Amino acid sequence: MGRMLRIAGVLLLALVAYLLFWPVPIEPLAWQPAAVPGYTGPHAANDRLGAVQVISVGAEVGPEHIEVGPDGKVYTGVLSGAVLRMNPDGSGLETVVDTGGRPLGFDFTADGQLVVADAFMGLLAIGADGSIEVLADEVDGDPIRYADAVVIAADGLMYFTDASRRLAAREWGTFRAALLDILEHSCTGRVLVYDPGSRTTSLVIGGLCFPNGVALSGDGRHLFIAETGEYRIWKVAAAARGLDARRLPAAGD
Repeated sequence: MGRMLRIAGVLLLALVAYLLFWPVPIEPLAWQPAAVPGYTGPHAANDRLGAVQVISVGAEVGPEHIEVGPDGKVYTGVLSGAVLRMNPDGSGLETVVDTGGRPLGFDFTADGQLVVADAFMGLLAIGADGSIEVLADEVDGDPIRYADAVVIAADGLMYFTDASRRLAAREWGTFRAALLDILEHSCTGRVLVYDPGSRTTSLVIGGLCFPNGVALSGDGRHLFIAETGEYRIWKVAAAARGLDARRLPAAGD
């Protein structure tokens, strides 16, 4: 018994030392999450997914965004860095390109070119021959650390999220960087827009808590932004530039 107590004491001291002295990459800010509504209303239990068909991606893992391309095939990006393509029933699985990073969101231009938001590499354009062109990996000298989602407007403008300016996905990995960023809650994420005509990248809105999804309204006039760290969806004018979410009222606040 005495030996067990000594071991427990050593482990306890080691844990205390770890918590007190081991360096951590975040500086957490105090925040109050929204009250949990419980499993009622839109959160009520249901079995609507009970009949889904599971489509295999072979030996790959971590399919993120899913998009139906102009060729009618289904595209997704996986952990290995590959963008996969398959028929809607999952047959004919093949690799379109390996970005060498972590492809998350993607969309297609009007002429069918694949554009990828790669968490490690930035915003990429994929050629028909599999070539990779970096469209944007910084904004005014500030690196894009966590490109996450992208949507392309009818006029060709490419709106994409940079989920965190504090924790780079390349350095920490996508999951760990996301977890640490949300825990810290410093809200450094942003939505950017790339103009292929001028080849410039501009800020649409900053001050977001890990924004990792973006979509356009049917008329193309507004962006819908999923702000994961605050459990909410923003509606922002697509023409807006230089906004700071911390200075704007949010619906329900």
